[in-house]
Amino acid sequence: QVQLVESGGGLVQAGGSLRLSCAASGSIFSRYHMGWFRQAPGKEREFVAAIRRSGGTTDYADSVKGRFTISRDNAKNTVYLQMSSLKPEDTAVYYCAMRVSFDGGYIYTREVDYDYWGQGTQVTVSS
Repeated sequence: QVQLVESGGGLVQAGGSLRLSCAASGSIFSRYHMGWFRQAPGKEREFVAAIRRSGGTTDYADSVKGRFTISRDNAKNTVYLQMSSLKPEDTAVYYCAMRVSFDGGYIYTREVDYDYWGQGTQVTVSS
């Protein structure tokens, strides 16, 4: 059974930075595609960033490009989301997700592409 545990959320002022972590257990982490999603109050969950197994290929939502960086440390079974130049509109619960299904060589950006989810960590950006 895969378990994903996010950490690193909190309250930060606009323009500040946070680094989220997601630790995975119960799987061979290096084999699997990882993603970050977020859900703001009253809105649907949306794609933020994704990274392929080796970490060599990443993708980002347009709204976070140039400000957020996804990375992974396969030795630590952990994926990170470094968030900089934060804006109030980045306020949301952030979820990490793992895809254990067949990897077709793509970057996966849809919720339905992922098989396991963490419980989420709250990020609040004050203006």
